[in-house]
Order: sequence, then C-alpha cells, then structure tokens
Amino acid sequence: MELNLILILKAVIIAIVEGITEFIPVSSTGHMIIVGDLINFKGNFANIFSIVIQLGAILAIVVLYWEKLFSSVKELFIAIGTIFGNIMNNITKKGRVKNLNYKQRTSIKFWKNIIVATIPAMILGLLFDDLIDKYLFNSLTVAIGLFVGGFLLLLTEKPLKKKQKTMDIDGINSAQALKVGVFQCLAMWPGMSRSSSTIIGGWFGGISTVAATEFSFFLAIPVMVGASGLKIFKNLNGITSGEWLVLAIGFLVAFIVALIVVDKFVNYLKKKPMKTFAIYRIFVSIILFVLIFTNVISL
Repeated sequence: MELNLILILKAVIIAIVEGITEFIPVSSTGHMIIVGDLINFKGNFANIFSIVIQLGAILAIVVLYWEKLFSSVKELFIAIGTIFGNIMNNITKKGRVKNLNYKQRTSIKFWKNIIVATIPAMILGLLFDDLIDKYLFNSLTVAIGLFVGGFLLLLTEKPLKKKQKTMDIDGINSAQALKVGVFQCLAMWPGMSRSSSTIIGGWFGGISTVAATEFSFFLAIPVMVGASGLKIFKNLNGITSGEWLVLAIGFLVAFIVALIVVDKFVNYLKKKPMKTFAIYRIFVSIILFVLIFTNVISL
C-alpha cells in the first residue's frame, strides 16, 4: 500500500470513526469495516490499522481515568509488598502480621477481576485470530452482528435492569467479572461491539449500566493491548516505513476523538437508556443489507 495523501486522508477518516465508536455500543470494528468498504480502505494493512489504532482510543481511557488507575496500581504494589513481608515474617518467625487496608484489598480485587474477565477473550483470540480475520472482516458479517447485537440490547436492558444491584465498579466480584469476560467474546464477531457485549454481560451479572461501562473501559486496556501486540507481531516485517507513519497519525487522531467522546458517553448513560443505540444498530444493519444486496458495497 503506497503512502500518499489519499491514503492518509482515508486513515484519518477511519481513525475518527474509531475514536467516536470505540466505547459506545455500536461496534467500532464494524463501523471501520463499513466505512473502509465505502472509501475502499481494505486489505491486510487496513485490518492491521483498524486494530492498532484502537490503542489510541485506549490511551484516552488511561488519561481520563489516570487518577483511578495510578492509585489502584500504587495500592496493588503496596499490598503485594505487605503480603510478601508477612510471608517472610512467618518464615523467620519475626515481626508482626500487617493487615491490608480497604484501598489495598479493593485494588487487589479490581485487578483480579480484570484478569478473570480477560482470560476468555485471550484464549479464544489466540486460537481463532486468523480465522476471524479471514472470514468475519466484511460488511455482511458486520450487518449481521449489528442487527443481532441491537436486538440483544433491546431484549435484555429492561428486564435485567431490575436485577442490577452492583452500582459501583469496586463492588464487582469475580463471578460477575467472569460473566462480563465470557460475553466479551461475542465482540470477536465484528459488528457485535465489545462495549455492548460487556455491558450486556454486566447486566446478566447484576451490574448497573454505568458500572459495567466503566469496567468495560478498564477491561479494554489489556484486551486491546494484547490484540494490537499480536497483530503487530504477526505482521512486523510486512509494515513499511510509510505505513508506520499512517499508523501513528491514526493513533493520534483516534486518541483525540475518543478523549472527547468518552466523558460525554458516560454522562449520557447516567440519564438515558441504551435503547437509542440498539435502534441505531438495527437501522444501520438494514441499510447495510440493502447496500450489499444491491451491490453498492461489494464483499
């Protein structure tokens, strides 16, 4: 893929789409595939680009939730140090046992939940990454994913809302985290949306929409770092210097756009239901089916 202004323009368009859609339940990958088909941004590099620039959007989460992340990591290391010290004291029979405080226990619980929720997608991603790239990255599968995912949002939000008892991210337990992680695997089908899949998983686990959404944000960090790292590792020798520049531009654009969108999305969820996104998904999927079957979009 030759570096030129048209390629850069296409990359910027795709990166804007990524930044807007990464954390809202409409499928960023699905929208990038649709727009990529419309502007003829396809092929192996386009697939790599669509995965790697998601790191830019993830960086926005790190920036926006820096205080929470930094505090949690700091308390985690303090807790690990305390536990190790207790073990050593027990071995040498010297010193007194130090108890972990609330912040340290909460930090351990938070990162344990992130690990538990990451495992299902990590296993399936390693096993089926090549098959997913080969068979699922096209507009038809995206249309199916958008429709099914939208229907699931409509079907589950109202009845499961009554079961939502965990209103804060720190109240999530391991069983709930595992449910979120299992549902996250649905997002391997482009169009299903990682955001909507994890939120639905949270609903089934009794987690509120806002808490499930924020947990989804943090869960995206190891998942997308892993997915991007795997993609780059597999294609390291096939990326030209010009394409690295395009990746860098896309990364920056996705970061800036996501930085603007995330905060507004969370504020929206505090007041409004997810039904709007479900209807949007179904509407877009119907249009997409029409465009595909009239050959406006070629597969």
